[in-house]
Amino acid sequence: MFLAADGESPQRVCSYQDVLNYLNLTKANELFSMTRPVKDYKRSTEVSLELLLYAILDVKEIDQTFVPYVWILMKWQNDYISWDPHDFCGITNVSLPTEVLWKPDLTIEEMIEKDKAPPSPQLTIDYNGTVFVQNDQVLVSTCRMHVYKFPFDTQRCTLSFKSVVHTVTEIRLVHHWSSSETTEWSRELMRTQYEWLFLNMKVTNKSVTTFGAEQDMIVYTISMKRRPLLYVVNFLLPVFFLLCLDLASFLISDRGGEKLSFKVTLLLAVTVMQLILNEILPSSSNRIPLIALYCIGIFGLMLLSLLETIVVMYLMEKDSAPQDDETDGDRSLNASCGEKRGKEGFSCCEGGDKKWHPCVCICDVAADEATPAELLKVGIRYIAF
Repeated sequence: MFLAADGESPQRVCSYQDVLNYLNLTKANELFSMTRPVKDYKRSTEVSLELLLYAILDVKEIDQTFVPYVWILMKWQNDYISWDPHDFCGITNVSLPTEVLWKPDLTIEEMIEKDKAPPSPQLTIDYNGTVFVQNDQVLVSTCRMHVYKFPFDTQRCTLSFKSVVHTVTEIRLVHHWSSSETTEWSRELMRTQYEWLFLNMKVTNKSVTTFGAEQDMIVYTISMKRRPLLYVVNFLLPVFFLLCLDLASFLISDRGGEKLSFKVTLLLAVTVMQLILNEILPSSSNRIPLIALYCIGIFGLMLLSLLETIVVMYLMEKDSAPQDDETDGDRSLNASCGEKRGKEGFSCCEGGDKKWHPCVCICDVAADEATPAELLKVGIRYIAF
């Protein structure tokens, strides 16, 4: 007690410890944390659960996992906690460590990796016995991906909350925010969405039977749509451009190996794109994705084009083979005539007197193609001295 500044009315000084001492709420008193806080064991504890999506950190199609950053808000009634705020200078709530009081053993069925971040160290108790817990978590959960329309697909991932051991007669899970309210709050809080566009969040209650025990469950279904622009620019268009280049290669001459090597290079480029696609899409898909059919179709067209080029080059070479044989025969005949001329010219020149003897050679002209005038011109090729 102390006097106010005007010296008229005394005021009482209160602290949070006064409330805890009144409640006998200490770490040594383990009864507050060991059992469910109800005075009648037949009455179930109603746990209100709300979830807000703060960020979409990652969606791994090949592993079929969903990594969100969420805020989880829970509240329930503790029958052993209550005080009159007027007795404690208007104190209506107190914050204390989470290990002091009992908490519902809720788990997420889809979670496959424990959150590495520590949970919230504090909880809040209200003067009427309501306990509030707010916790933020990075969840790594399973999510079955439907990639048939990739990259124009819409995915729906679920987060299912239920108790580990308590049945429906002990813990009842409820939610007070509707699906539209949860969606609007999540959109306002959203910080990052990775490559996805958050659509909505649907909240449903249902009962499940686990090992013969009926339990309450709250399911949050998060719907999101992929942004396809990056895949269109970096994948679909390049594959289509490779097909256009393959069609343009028909303008290249079939003579030589340039056309064949060009088509093989394009075919290898499409193969590399298919390998990249194989690293993105899961192998457990029930149906072949449309983008895979798109790549297979383009690969088939380019393969047929390559086979057509090989066949055309083979037929052209086979057609030109007889002409090459005739040309080689003519060249050998001319070569033999040249050798004959050289030998005769050398033998005709003897001593100091240059005397040239008539030498007739008609090897330059084929017998079946030479005219009489050409034969006469070739036959009179000599000079007498």
